[in-house]
Order: sequence, then structure tokens, then C-alpha cells
Amino acid sequence: MRTVITIDDELHRRAKAYAARQGTTLAALVSEALRARRARPPAGPRPAVELPTFEGQGLAPGVSLDDMSTVYDRMDGLR
Repeated sequence: MRTVITIDDELHRRAKAYAARQGTTLAALVSEALRARRARPPAGPRPAVELPTFEGQGLAPGVSLDDMSTVYDRMDGLR
């Protein structure tokens, strides 16, 4: 099967040179790399991240998460 892929110019140059040193083609090298990647077991689920929570009364008056400038102003002590 013929497939077109787009890769970085430097990676293409290095991969082609590597394939030549190994006595193979770039297509064979890409196929081998894809087979190796597919054969690797999945990484599995990432550990859960526990985010800190704080008690309070919600957003301060005049602060809107729809307008982040109000948040930045409050952080900078402008309001």
C-alpha cells in the first residue's frame, strides 16, 4: 500500500540516513517502527490527581470568570 505522510525535514533526513546505514529503506524503517509501537502494551490509566478545594462564598462581587480581566485586576489588587 502506498501512503503519504508528512514529517519534519530534519527527522526525514536523519531517518533516511539511518535507514541507509542499516541497509534498509525508509518505508521499511517506518513500517518497523509502527509495528514496534503497536506491539507495546498501552500505558494504562494515569493516576488520579487530587485538586485542593477551599471553603468560601464563591466568587467575590465584581469578579466574573467570563471576563478574566476582572480576575486579573483582583489578583493585582486593582479592585
